[in-house]
Amino acid sequence: MFERIGDQEQGDGQRTDTALMDRMSQEVVALLGEAAAQDMTALVGSGTEFRGIISYSGTVRIDGRVEGEIHTDGVLLIGKDAVIRATVSAGSIVSCGKIFGNVTATESIKLVAPAVLRGSAMTPLLSMEEGVSFRGSLDVTADGAEDPVLDSVPDREGAAVANS
Repeated sequence: MFERIGDQEQGDGQRTDTALMDRMSQEVVALLGEAAAQDMTALVGSGTEFRGIISYSGTVRIDGRVEGEIHTDGVLLIGKDAVIRATVSAGSIVSCGKIFGNVTATESIKLVAPAVLRGSAMTPLLSMEEGVSFRGSLDVTADGAEDPVLDSVPDREGAAVANS
């Protein structure tokens, strides 16, 4: 039995997986440009499990399981079969996998369906497709930017709003 999803048919999963990979590739090209998108620093493949701290510069793709911490000033790509149980900090994040933990991106976070995010997210720019599951807290402000709502309220009221 086939189910129509946009322009893709879902049956054996292959066409849907290919379409998802194409969408992720388009997001990476939009973030980095064509040449930079081809230059991937590392790959944690499907079926691979890693526990510990990953630190890198550049673009890395994770399709396996990671527990611990991930730190980069570059781009983190999370494939649809990836399960991340970690504190994540990156320049930009494009995910269609599962993240359980706190996520910080200095540039942007793009959640592509069927992504799951459980935890806090902090970034100046968030994009989330229909079909994404998100549960947690969200802070979408530029790093170091002042909050115009709280700055216009007297200190006592601002504290009450911030703590509510």
